[in-house]
Amino acid sequence: MSSVRKLALVTGATSGIGAAFARQLAKRGYDLIVVARDAPRLAASAKDLSATHGNSVDPLPADLATEAGMDAVAARLTDPARPVDLLVNNAGLSLNKSFLRTAIGEEEQLLAVNVRAVMRLAHAVIPLMVERRSGAVINVSSVSGFGAVMPGSTYPASKAWVTNFSESLNLAVKQSGVRVQALCPGYTRTEFHQRQGIDTTKMPNWMWLDADSVARHSLRDLAKGKAVSVPALRYKVAVFAMRHLPKGITQKASRDTRGRIGRTAEGERV
Repeated sequence: MSSVRKLALVTGATSGIGAAFARQLAKRGYDLIVVARDAPRLAASAKDLSATHGNSVDPLPADLATEAGMDAVAARLTDPARPVDLLVNNAGLSLNKSFLRTAIGEEEQLLAVNVRAVMRLAHAVIPLMVERRSGAVINVSSVSGFGAVMPGSTYPASKAWVTNFSESLNLAVKQSGVRVQALCPGYTRTEFHQRQGIDTTKMPNWMWLDADSVARHSLRDLAKGKAVSVPALRYKVAVFAMRHLPKGITQKASRDTRGRIGRTAEGERV
């Protein structure tokens, strides 16, 4: 009798770190539920993953900035017919302009995707995992959440919430065999910056991480039980500095790598 494959649900799965997680988990034998807003692209991605790895990949189109989108994904996470073993909360949004120039609706949308959706989906699946005494959640955060960087941006503040929420939740559930991790990468080569119109040409190559390497690092740290995963030594050093050096020093060193804060480029969501 063949064993049932483990099942993972990945949000923001059509590009960047989300797509890398989908590939890495498919290679590890997981069946997948992949979530994103772009239904045609999502269906094509699911078909390609299934054809390449021979596993089941179900597309679930949903906009996590909306109640309907969150409800649809939460309903799948609580489906007793096929429990989800791993949730990867990867979908995220950033705004390429200062808080002084954004509309309040844009900021509320950022909070919906980066904070409320992460909380809503974790709240749906974690009690079931605790009841089964198995399962894991990876919340994709950011190195930027460890300090007041990206002047005028609310993105780092939202990621600070994700990291602290993940660490706190991990403390609450780890005795039951469930693990929660905050993945905190630095700059990673994805479509994220290009689709926001952010000029990254002046950023040195050494700052950039590879999305597949980030996903592999996260999964290795998850297996080790690490509640916070920071890929690459250079970013571990940066996190140490932001956590332990006087704020005056770190804030002076901080610079706006998003480009001009007055730009009106749309925020990017996956």
